[in-house]
Amino acid sequence: MTNDTALVIIDVQTGLIDEAYQRDEVLEHINTLLAKARAAGTPVIYVQHDGPRGHGLEVGTDRWQISPAIAPQAGEPIVHKRASDAFHATSLKQELDRRRIRHLVVVGGQTEYCVDTTIRRATTCGYDITLAGDAHTTYDGDTLTAAQIIAFLNETLDGFRTDTSAIIVKPTREIVF
Repeated sequence: MTNDTALVIIDVQTGLIDEAYQRDEVLEHINTLLAKARAAGTPVIYVQHDGPRGHGLEVGTDRWQISPAIAPQAGEPIVHKRASDAFHATSLKQELDRRRIRHLVVVGGQTEYCVDTTIRRATTCGYDITLAGDAHTTYDGDTLTAAQIIAFLNETLDGFRTDTSAIIVKPTREIVF
Protein backbone atom coordinates (compact mmCIF):
# COMPACT_ATOMS: atom_id res chain seq x y z
CA MET A 1 0.00 0.00 0.00
CA THR A 2 1.02 3.59 -0.27
CA ASN A 3 1.67 6.27 2.31
CA ASP A 4 -1.91 7.48 1.96
CA THR A 5 -3.21 4.53 4.01
CA ALA A 6 -4.30 4.34 7.65
CA LEU A 7 -5.39 1.47 9.87
CA VAL A 8 -8.70 2.38 11.54
CA ILE A 9 -9.72 0.34 14.58
CA ILE A 10 -13.40 0.76 15.41
CA ASP A 11 -14.81 0.20 18.92
CA VAL A 12 -12.52 -2.57 20.13
CA GLN A 13 -13.55 -1.75 23.66
CA THR A 14 -13.68 -4.12 26.60
CA GLY A 15 -17.49 -3.99 26.77
CA LEU A 16 -17.82 -5.02 23.12
CA ILE A 17 -14.93 -7.36 22.45
CA ASP A 18 -14.90 -9.49 25.60
CA GLU A 19 -18.06 -11.43 24.69
CA ALA A 20 -17.85 -11.06 20.90
CA TYR A 21 -17.75 -13.89 18.37
CA GLN A 22 -14.23 -15.33 17.87
CA ARG A 23 -12.78 -12.70 20.17
CA ASP A 24 -9.32 -14.27 20.42
CA GLU A 25 -8.96 -14.77 16.67
CA VAL A 26 -10.16 -11.25 15.90
CA LEU A 27 -7.77 -9.71 18.44
CA GLU A 28 -4.93 -11.80 16.97
CA HIS A 29 -5.73 -10.52 13.47
CA ILE A 30 -5.96 -6.93 14.68
CA ASN A 31 -2.60 -7.31 16.43
CA THR A 32 -1.08 -8.70 13.23
CA LEU A 33 -2.33 -5.66 11.30
CA LEU A 34 -1.14 -3.32 14.05
CA ALA A 35 2.36 -4.80 13.85
CA LYS A 36 2.40 -4.53 10.05
CA ALA A 37 1.10 -0.95 10.09
CA ARG A 38 3.47 0.24 12.80
CA ALA A 39 6.45 -1.41 11.11
CA ALA A 40 5.56 0.35 7.85
CA GLY A 41 5.01 3.72 9.52
CA THR A 42 1.31 3.62 8.60
CA PRO A 43 -0.90 5.78 10.83
CA VAL A 44 -3.15 3.93 13.28
CA ILE A 45 -6.36 5.65 14.32
CA TYR A 46 -8.63 4.31 17.04
CA VAL A 47 -12.35 5.02 17.21
CA GLN A 48 -13.99 4.76 20.63
CA HIS A 49 -17.73 4.83 21.26
CA ASP A 50 -18.77 7.16 24.07
CA GLY A 51 -22.02 5.79 25.42
CA PRO A 52 -24.37 7.79 27.64
CA ARG A 53 -24.93 7.09 31.31
CA GLY A 54 -26.37 3.61 31.78
CA HIS A 55 -25.16 2.44 28.35
CA GLY A 56 -22.89 -0.59 28.12
CA LEU A 57 -20.06 1.68 26.96
CA GLU A 58 -20.56 4.54 29.40
CA VAL A 59 -17.64 6.95 29.30
CA GLY A 60 -15.03 6.30 31.96
CA THR A 61 -16.20 2.78 32.88
CA ASP A 62 -14.07 -0.34 32.54
CA ARG A 63 -16.29 -1.54 29.66
CA TRP A 64 -15.63 1.71 27.77
CA GLN A 65 -11.84 1.26 27.77
CA ILE A 66 -10.07 0.17 24.58
CA SER A 67 -9.08 -3.46 24.95
CA PRO A 68 -5.61 -3.68 26.48
CA ALA A 69 -4.85 -6.44 23.94
CA ILE A 70 -4.67 -3.79 21.18
CA ALA A 71 -3.94 -0.66 23.21
CA PRO A 72 -2.89 2.53 21.42
CA GLN A 73 0.72 3.62 21.53
CA ALA A 74 1.81 7.17 22.25
CA GLY A 75 0.81 9.47 19.41
CA GLU A 76 -1.92 7.22 18.00
CA PRO A 77 -5.11 9.29 18.06
CA ILE A 78 -8.40 8.18 19.55
CA VAL A 79 -11.49 9.60 17.85
CA HIS A 80 -14.55 9.68 20.12
CA LYS A 81 -18.00 9.10 18.66
CA ARG A 82 -21.57 8.90 19.88
CA ALA A 83 -23.21 7.31 16.81
CA SER A 84 -22.62 4.25 14.63
CA ASP A 85 -21.04 6.46 11.96
CA ALA A 86 -17.47 7.27 13.02
CA PHE A 87 -17.55 10.33 10.74
CA HIS A 88 -20.70 11.84 12.30
CA ALA A 89 -19.87 14.78 14.58
CA THR A 90 -16.29 13.54 15.14
CA SER A 91 -12.76 14.52 14.21
CA LEU A 92 -12.14 11.41 12.07
CA LYS A 93 -12.23 13.17 8.70
CA GLN A 94 -9.92 15.91 10.00
CA GLU A 95 -7.48 13.29 11.36
CA LEU A 96 -7.44 11.54 7.99
CA ASP A 97 -7.21 14.74 5.93
CA ARG A 98 -4.38 16.09 8.08
CA ARG A 99 -2.40 12.95 7.21
CA ARG A 100 -3.51 13.02 3.53
CA ILE A 101 -5.13 9.60 3.93
CA ARG A 102 -7.25 8.30 1.03
CA HIS A 103 -7.31 4.57 1.85
CA LEU A 104 -8.53 2.96 5.07
CA VAL A 105 -7.88 -0.55 6.34
CA VAL A 106 -10.75 -1.16 8.75
CA VAL A 107 -11.16 -3.61 11.64
CA GLY A 108 -13.26 -3.74 14.79
CA GLY A 109 -16.79 -4.08 16.03
CA GLN A 110 -19.70 -4.21 15.88
CA THR A 111 -19.95 -5.59 12.35
CA GLU A 112 -23.51 -4.70 11.41
CA TYR A 113 -23.55 -1.36 13.18
CA CYS A 114 -20.41 0.74 13.49
CA VAL A 115 -18.21 -1.13 11.01
CA ASP A 116 -20.87 -1.25 8.29
CA THR A 117 -22.09 2.32 8.80
CA THR A 118 -18.59 3.81 8.94
CA ILE A 119 -17.20 2.12 5.86
CA ARG A 120 -20.24 2.87 3.71
CA ARG A 121 -20.01 6.50 4.81
CA ALA A 122 -16.27 6.53 4.12
CA THR A 123 -16.90 5.74 0.45
CA THR A 124 -19.16 8.77 0.14
CA CYS A 125 -16.36 10.85 1.66
CA GLY A 126 -13.99 9.65 -1.08
CA TYR A 127 -12.01 7.00 0.80
CA ASP A 128 -11.19 3.57 -0.57
CA ILE A 129 -11.60 0.82 2.00
CA THR A 130 -9.99 -2.53 2.66
CA LEU A 131 -12.12 -4.37 5.20
CA ALA A 132 -10.15 -7.08 6.99
CA GLY A 133 -12.82 -9.75 6.65
CA ASP A 134 -11.48 -11.80 9.56
CA ALA A 135 -10.82 -8.86 11.89
CA HIS A 136 -14.29 -7.55 12.66
CA THR A 137 -16.83 -9.11 14.97
CA THR A 138 -20.30 -9.04 16.47
CA TYR A 139 -22.78 -11.17 18.44
CA ASP A 140 -25.53 -13.60 17.56
CA GLY A 141 -28.79 -11.84 16.72
CA ASP A 142 -32.37 -13.07 16.85
CA THR A 143 -32.37 -13.91 13.13
CA LEU A 144 -28.72 -14.51 12.19
CA THR A 145 -25.71 -15.88 14.03
CA ALA A 146 -22.60 -13.73 14.39
CA ALA A 147 -20.87 -15.90 11.77
CA GLN A 148 -23.75 -15.29 9.34
CA ILE A 149 -23.76 -11.54 9.98
CA ILE A 150 -20.00 -11.32 9.36
CA ALA A 151 -20.19 -13.49 6.22
CA PHE A 152 -23.13 -11.47 4.90
CA LEU A 153 -21.37 -8.15 5.42
CA ASN A 154 -18.14 -9.43 3.86
CA GLU A 155 -20.05 -10.70 0.82
CA THR A 156 -22.28 -7.64 0.50
CA LEU A 157 -19.53 -5.03 0.81
CA ASP A 158 -16.82 -6.71 -1.27
CA GLY A 159 -16.89 -4.66 -4.45
CA PHE A 160 -19.30 -2.01 -3.10
CA ARG A 161 -18.62 1.21 -5.03
CA THR A 162 -19.47 4.84 -5.37
CA ASP A 163 -18.43 6.96 -8.35
CA THR A 164 -14.98 7.49 -6.83
CA SER A 165 -14.41 4.90 -4.09
CA ALA A 166 -14.67 1.19 -3.45
CA ILE A 167 -14.60 -1.40 -0.69
CA ILE A 168 -12.68 -4.64 -0.99
CA VAL A 169 -12.64 -7.41 1.60
CA LYS A 170 -9.42 -9.31 2.27
CA PRO A 171 -8.18 -11.67 4.96
CA THR A 172 -5.53 -10.27 7.30
CA ARG A 173 -2.76 -12.40 5.76
CA GLU A 174 -3.24 -10.65 2.38
CA ILE A 175 -3.12 -7.09 3.70
CA VAL A 176 0.18 -5.31 3.23
CA PHE A 177 1.04 -1.77 4.30
